[in-house]
Amino acid sequence: MAPYRRPLACALIVLAVVLVGTVLAAFRWGGPDGGLVVMDQVGEHFVALGWLSLTALCGAVLLGVRRPMTRVAVGVPVLVLGAPAMCLVTLLAMLGGGEKQAASLPAPGRDDRRLVVERGTAMIDPLWYVYVQQGAWPRERRWAVGYFNGDATDNELREAVWTGPDRIRLTTEGGVVHEVNVAPGGRPDRTVSAG
Repeated sequence: MAPYRRPLACALIVLAVVLVGTVLAAFRWGGPDGGLVVMDQVGEHFVALGWLSLTALCGAVLLGVRRPMTRVAVGVPVLVLGAPAMCLVTLLAMLGGGEKQAASLPAPGRDDRRLVVERGTAMIDPLWYVYVQQGAWPRERRWAVGYFNGDATDNELREAVWTGPDRIRLTTEGGVVHEVNVAPGGRPDRTVSAG
């Protein structure tokens, strides 16, 4: 049984590195300015991936190091530095309020472009994020079209619709209308911000 301890420890270290690399790749190649949607979806799970990588690293220390004092000397710093950092990240993620998809509207005459509205919260204020997503999975990309903070009722998003295959109309509860044009690649000509 003893000879198999180190290969398993190496596998756990590789797993921890792959998980951390996946999170870093998600933040590098995801995002609202032409980022890959699949990377945004991976990035939404960064807390779970972080905990898994910390667990894999601790398992690698316990399985790979044979001497008890060396386990303590290596394992304690990993736990003392890693666990509080992950607790802080988890707390910040919980306070951030998760976004959830409220609507997805295909562009008229195009099956590769969608208007996505996600609704979230900032403490007590409702938030709306409007995106254009273009392409097919796994190369589908996302661009920010609008951000609406409902701290004042007039800034709340009432309607987000396509008025053509390359044109979006965003209307607030206060009656303000914003028209946004979308380039052939999917990038909007501007990003609307209300609130």
